[in-house]
Formats: sequence, structure tokens, C-alpha cells
Amino acid sequence: MAGVEKAITIAAPVEQIFDYVREATNLLEIWPNMVKIKDVQRLPNGGNRFRCVYRMAGIHFKVTSEDVEYIANQRIVGQTKGGIQSTIAWEFQPEDGGTNLTLKAEYTVPIPLLGNLAEALITRRNARDIEVLLTYLKIRVERGQA
Repeated sequence: MAGVEKAITIAAPVEQIFDYVREATNLLEIWPNMVKIKDVQRLPNGGNRFRCVYRMAGIHFKVTSEDVEYIANQRIVGQTKGGIQSTIAWEFQPEDGGTNLTLKAEYTVPIPLLGNLAEALITRRNARDIEVLLTYLKIRVERGQA
């Protein structure tokens, strides 16, 4: 299983960032390889279940995502099933009037025939995409677009 962990500090309160991230359709605005999100359902735990199309290494994968852990203004953990198996954890910590946001992603690279080199390249690309996602989120929130 491959993984990446990145963090960023955003000059906005936890509640504002959490409210933006918890709306699944907002991910289309900030996640570079998220192609489509549909059939969003609010779960009894406060999280979401939705279907989406995600692009990895130029290939489109259809997945279902479900928030298996949801603690308001603290943590959201989603698991995907389908074309890609993954766990995505968002952790929100107040910090000096802003928020330290950590995003952890663990996933299986669904291209076993390409071998370890392809997995290493995809893992590096996904790490860069997570950095871009966090930067887009920071820009949107700090400019008041979220």
C-alpha cells in the first residue's frame, strides 16, 4: 500500500475549512484529479457517501467513497472502494487563529503489471497532487471564496 502525508497552515478558523471540505462537491474545485462527483448522501454520522471518478496515471477509476469516521471540526476519514482502494484522513487543528490541516492518503496502486517503478512514479505524482490540493484549498479559503 502506498501513502502520502502533507500538512499546511491556513489563515482561517477550523470551522470554515471543515465546512468547506465536508461538502463533497467542493472537492471538484480543489482536487486536481477528481473528475466527477455524484449521488452525494449525508450519512447519520454527519459524513458523506458519494460516487466519483478519479484519474490516476491518466486512467479514470470509478469509486465509491464513504466517511467512516467523522468528528466535527476535528477529523474526517473516508474510504474508497471500486477501482482504487484508499483511506483519506483529514485532520484539523487550531493554530494561532488559523488551522493546521493534515491530509493523509493510503491507497493501493491499481496497476500491478507496471511494477515497482510505476508505483514509485505514481506515488510521487500523488504526493504533488496532494500539495496542489492543499494549496488550492488555502487560496480559496484565504481569499474568501470558500
